[in-house]
Amino acid sequence: MEIPRKEHAVHAESSGYRTFYVFLIIFMVLLSVIMVYPYLNVLAKAFNKGYDTMQGGITIFPRAPTLQNFLTLFQNELILNSAFISVSRAITGTLLGIVVQFSAAYAMRRKSFRGKNFFLVFLMIPMFFGGGLIPVYLLYSKLGLLNNFLVYILPGAFSMYNMVIFRTYLLTIPDSFEESAKLDGANEITVMFKILVPLSKPILATITLWMLVYHWNDWTTSMYFVTKQKLFTMQYVLMKLLKQYEEIQKMIQESIMAGRGVPVGTGQKATQESIQCAQIILTTIPIVITYPFLQKYFIKGVMIGAIKE
Repeated sequence: MEIPRKEHAVHAESSGYRTFYVFLIIFMVLLSVIMVYPYLNVLAKAFNKGYDTMQGGITIFPRAPTLQNFLTLFQNELILNSAFISVSRAITGTLLGIVVQFSAAYAMRRKSFRGKNFFLVFLMIPMFFGGGLIPVYLLYSKLGLLNNFLVYILPGAFSMYNMVIFRTYLLTIPDSFEESAKLDGANEITVMFKILVPLSKPILATITLWMLVYHWNDWTTSMYFVTKQKLFTMQYVLMKLLKQYEEIQKMIQESIMAGRGVPVGTGQKATQESIQCAQIILTTIPIVITYPFLQKYFIKGVMIGAIKE
């Protein structure tokens, strides 16, 4: 009996779909392995003995497990204090930045705001033209921000780029929500925090993640504008510690090449590579932990402007 053409086409289509689905799964698994393997390799080296790591051959499991690499880092008296500074900076800077940028975007979306275009152009100029490091240093000096915790917070409180993204998202929210709230007696503050903020969770999560990563990873601010050790961020302290281990490793290599053996006092269990891997794990763990909580909003936020109705 001959199969009707319509049923035959549906059968062929379903077979093709299953083949494509299997291929897609295999491709995504391979892609995930390619992306995850480097991090797992660094994680294994971070928990592996330093001189054993130097022999090579480490994959995703430590061959000689140890906590010495992390203990070496935390033996530095500045690490714990700098970790507190980094966490405080990330939380405070992100919260202040979100409030300032979202408030500015709310004002810039208002059609009744006179001079809006002038302020948009005025605020956009620094995105393309900067004075350089020396004028910034002199400005911070006049404002009393040198060796001040606020140097981590205030300069990054406003970002024109983030504000434009906030404004673009807010423009997609119908004005009817705001009009209905005002008919019920709501003022501007109520409209912004009770109406627009709940509707802006995707873009809020996206910008929050961006700002957290910026504040957590930045170490150049400490290098340029801070000389007090108690105000150093963890990333800057770890960078300096890595430089010290690079010098020690260089001294060991020069001594070995000269036939003098390993210098006294430099035969520590941790090596440059193991310390570097431990630093990578230590600095990425907060972001890795935070991302899953923001992922469902982050995916929607990065799609801003992609779909037009």
